[in-house]
Amino acid sequence: MRVLVSLLVVIVFLSGCASIVSKSEWPVTINSNPEQANITITNEDGLKMYTGTTPTTLNLKAGEAYFDGIDYTVVFEKEGYEKQTIIISSRLNGWYFGNILFGGLIGMLIVDPLTGAMWKLDSLYVANLSEKTSFLEQEGKTIQFVLLDDVPVHLRDKMVRVK
Repeated sequence: MRVLVSLLVVIVFLSGCASIVSKSEWPVTINSNPEQANITITNEDGLKMYTGTTPTTLNLKAGEAYFDGIDYTVVFEKEGYEKQTIIISSRLNGWYFGNILFGGLIGMLIVDPLTGAMWKLDSLYVANLSEKTSFLEQEGKTIQFVLLDDVPVHLRDKMVRVK
């Protein structure tokens, strides 16, 4: 009985909680409106990880190195539509904090950070592609005409009303 209890204690303290109940690769679905857009996924180093069309689901690693989550860049391209880029960013996995109760310091400081299980990725990313718009080019400057609904929300406060 002592051997069984000792073995159980060793297993608990030599494992990481997120590594046990979670994973280091996540299924990620990437889609676009409209569908059938060409996509290219690159990692932080610019290495091409995937090329294909939407919709697609693939497994992506959430961690890159010790205590380092990974981000991916997804470029969407479709004839008649503006090119769009989104970033897939890893975030801290809630199971990582299970080490406080079950995995101990070894799980928190070594196992989960090394396996990448301390990080997770969201399961769905969707790009809403905007149709190409009209533009006017004069004296090396370009004016692009778009509908207000097609302007990303984070850029709307930088717009200037023209009379």
